[in-house]
Amino acid sequence: MTVRTATTAEIDARIALTRNRLVLEQDKAIGLLGAAKNTSGRVSSELIEAAKRRAHVSSDTEFLELALWRLALEDDFGARLVRRKGSIPADFDFGI
Repeated sequence: MTVRTATTAEIDARIALTRNRLVLEQDKAIGLLGAAKNTSGRVSSELIEAAKRRAHVSSDTEFLELALWRLALEDDFGARLVRRKGSIPADFDFGI
């Protein structure tokens, strides 16, 4: 009996597709989906193709929506963590 294990590329694709689905669900939940708006801009085609490959999407529209959703939904955990630097006393017992 042969057991097939997923390749790194297959695992990365599944993770990206799951992440994309979760971003879309968040977007729907907070009401960011609305009427479409045409937008245009000049961006390197190599940059767009590389980003689409990384995000595992095929259309420009899907890529732009995903990129904007991620930006709109991005949390500021890192920035908040850095701002808290020094706010816990050095002698605090974490109980670890």
